[in-house]
Amino acid sequence: MSRTTNPPHEHPPHRRDRRGRRLALAAGALLGAGALTVTTLSTASADGSPSTLNRVDNPYVGAGVYVNPEWSANAAAEPGGDRIADQPTGVWLDRIAAIDGSGQGGGRTMGLRDHLDAAVEQAAGHDAFVFQVVVYNLPGRDCSALASNGELGPTEIDRYKSEFIDPIAEILADPAYADLRIVTTIEIDSLPNLITNVSPRPTATPECDVMKANGNYVEGVAYALDQLGAIPNVYNYIDAGHYGWIGWDDNFTASAELFKTAATTGGATVDDVHGFIVNTANFGPAVEPFYSINDSINGTSVRESKWVDWNRYVDNQGFAQAFRTELISQGFDPGIGMLIDTSRSGWGGPDRPTAAGPRTTVGRIHQGNWCNQAGAGLGERPTVAPATGIDAYVWMKPPGESDGSSSEIPNDEGKGFDRMCDPTYEGNPRNNHNMSGALPDAPVSGHWFSAQFQELMANAYPPL
Repeated sequence: MSRTTNPPHEHPPHRRDRRGRRLALAAGALLGAGALTVTTLSTASADGSPSTLNRVDNPYVGAGVYVNPEWSANAAAEPGGDRIADQPTGVWLDRIAAIDGSGQGGGRTMGLRDHLDAAVEQAAGHDAFVFQVVVYNLPGRDCSALASNGELGPTEIDRYKSEFIDPIAEILADPAYADLRIVTTIEIDSLPNLITNVSPRPTATPECDVMKANGNYVEGVAYALDQLGAIPNVYNYIDAGHYGWIGWDDNFTASAELFKTAATTGGATVDDVHGFIVNTANFGPAVEPFYSINDSINGTSVRESKWVDWNRYVDNQGFAQAFRTELISQGFDPGIGMLIDTSRSGWGGPDRPTAAGPRTTVGRIHQGNWCNQAGAGLGERPTVAPATGIDAYVWMKPPGESDGSSSEIPNDEGKGFDRMCDPTYEGNPRNNHNMSGALPDAPVSGHWFSAQFQELMANAYPPL
């Protein structure tokens, strides 16, 4: 999954659909840690009379969360993996075949219905239950990288709608799953690329210029929000990059404005958006305990350091809370919540600082590095409402699944080889020409990467 930043010289300078559904939002509801409020969704029944369904502000409060049996089996098969094999992770729909389970390499894996049926079984005995799914197959997907390119070409928006989103919506709307709280992560690596990786930025790619010009990222995200947001028990969270991607002044407000555009295109409205998720499949810390953006090193602000690079944030939680405020100012509902993917946000091990000390450096290689990072560790465990405005820490990216192959591997999943996954690569403008930081011998993205899983456990922070 591509995560890109700009080089340092750039940085100083209500839910209603076609069927008449409307979400009456709780007036002025601001989510506090541990708080549970509900919103009311009025729908039209088959005979045209209104019916009422309840939607909670934070779907994770008081709920169990689905454990993917396939990921759990891979984790449990690893030495020491049983320590985390019972953690909930996201189910990734990254190609049309994944919907029915005709998956990797032509083999049969669990499809969406299989997972939902398993979730219904796991929900027994719980008052509420969350199922997490990543919707990830836009035309021209991930225009700034190759490892996570998708199967649909830049102009295949009609296929995206009819062959991908429509079947997903039909399955999620099945009454058999009406008691689940279905949390969708909508199209990572899409809208932020239209801010940071387009001309005239030095970080631009021709592919991102194409996707900005043809509008299919915006149209596709809007369609997904519209169709999935019409289902009463679906909670849409749009991917919002991370602090090391859009935390700079020239990216921050522009990204929020673009998200508002996408959420009001076609039939979509801001009421189709329950919240946003940051750091999906990335490596940045949720909370940085030992320095802040206000610190100085020998009289010089940490903002000027190579690592912070004029950013205004040093961790994802501070960024998520500030970005939430900005999104609300752009017209999103005051009750929106944020998710933080902490599946790989830990950097533990013997070299991890345990207290503040002499500040001679404040980071790792570069925040633009995104592929199978050496030294990474499991982050905070999935947690409900850890801070104001944060609905949950989640493990949306299943730990141990590769970001991309270290060298070219032919495959039938539309996934290319990106040099950012090559440990010998010396970088590009999107990581300010630093080494890639990637682990060697990685398989194609989404496939099990045992060495990475072992390293994530060894470097877990908090430790296992």
